[in-house]
Amino acid sequence: MVVTTGSDGITPRDGWSSRSAFIFAAVGSAVGLGNLWRFPAEAGANGGGAFVLFYILCVVLIGLPILLSETLIGRHGQASAPESVRRMAYESKKSKHWGGLASLGVLGAFMVLSFYCVVGGWVLYYIGVFAQDLFTSGLVGGAFEGRPPGDIEALLPGLFGNGMLMAGLNFVFLAITLYFVSRGVSSGIEFVATWLMPAFFALFLAITVYGAFTGAFSEALSYLFTFHPEKLTGSVMLAAVGQAFFSLSLGVAGMITYGAYVGRDLNLAGTSLIIGAADTAVALLAGLCIFPIVFAAGLEANGGPGLMFQTLPIAFQQMPAGSFVGLLFFIMVGFAALTSSVGLLEAPTAWTKEKFNLSRVTASSLVAFGALVLGTMAALSFNDLADFHPLDFIPIFAGQGMFDVLDGLTAKFFMPIGAILTSIFVGWVADQRLIDGENGLSGGLHKFWRFLVRWLCPAVLTVILVVGIFPSITGAGSGG
Repeated sequence: MVVTTGSDGITPRDGWSSRSAFIFAAVGSAVGLGNLWRFPAEAGANGGGAFVLFYILCVVLIGLPILLSETLIGRHGQASAPESVRRMAYESKKSKHWGGLASLGVLGAFMVLSFYCVVGGWVLYYIGVFAQDLFTSGLVGGAFEGRPPGDIEALLPGLFGNGMLMAGLNFVFLAITLYFVSRGVSSGIEFVATWLMPAFFALFLAITVYGAFTGAFSEALSYLFTFHPEKLTGSVMLAAVGQAFFSLSLGVAGMITYGAYVGRDLNLAGTSLIIGAADTAVALLAGLCIFPIVFAAGLEANGGPGLMFQTLPIAFQQMPAGSFVGLLFFIMVGFAALTSSVGLLEAPTAWTKEKFNLSRVTASSLVAFGALVLGTMAALSFNDLADFHPLDFIPIFAGQGMFDVLDGLTAKFFMPIGAILTSIFVGWVADQRLIDGENGLSGGLHKFWRFLVRWLCPAVLTVILVVGIFPSITGAGSGG
């Protein structure tokens, strides 16, 4: 239990029971579909090794400084993300309107949650598909025996065409997320993180080892880590920066919120390094888990978003015990997706609870209901609402349905703007004595971190913001 002092005296605040609990929860929030789905797809679409090596560099120079900045704001403020920023601004004798930067992040987290649970529903669907296949075909053979690859590839479009099923799966995934968040930090969020993250890593390593012995592991290793300088183009670098930023779930107030539950005895710099290293390791292992299976089946690595949901199921067809391995794989993905969705729901729940003096159950239920409304519209944008384009009047959103609009708004606007404002606030606005008392750094490392937060992070993130809004400037697109 973390204790914080409020205007009415000292009141108890639910918090992490230990350092390891915070690390598991923070890693669980960061490690999600961005690592398992987006990273291999991005690596495959952007030439492998050049993308991967530049991605690692971006995690160190961009991701970790912002991650530490967000957690130290939360730990100092000991409140919801907007209130934590306001408290630091007040103590720094600056305008409390700086709390708006975290309010933007809270709104971003709410919007990401609304479409993230739709994708979580896809994962539940594939868990069911592989479980059914395992039950009917047995443990020994490959997945979907006797079915042509075209039928397997058609599973995802078939799901997209069923609006009722899509909306129902979104509801189930969101309901599971709500259950854990409504139980509180130590009894709910910490519980799901400390149980599911070890299970996730065990399954992850088991499938990676399986792929190493049954797939084209050396080919995948070469693909991911052989550096070809000619492939390091501007679009590849932008994609790597964007992936490093998005994979750590920065700019959506989640790490500020989680930081508020951290005790004063924890070194935030060292903990942020562990979180960043774990997140990066999962992304790299995702490539070593997926690509050996894909290459061994003679399939292409540049399948984009369809790599996980279309290419991989075809690859499982050609593997021994493919149904069983496929089932374990999607259960593993489901664990990662759930720990991330819990973090996304917690940020707006903490704000709603504090702002309107509501119980946790009421606050989380209200937020979840709002996310359900948006999420249902996002799910139906693949079918029944396919002709509904809410932001058709904005060129970069022309012709896009609700799912793509929510994704684009958060990725191109809310997340980079939130991270830019965070780096400016920590680097230039907040009293540096407050910052120095929280960040756990000293000497040359502290000076280097301050340089990154003040200069490099806002500059690079501004480039991401501009290119996201005006992709024709470089021809790089959105990096997705």
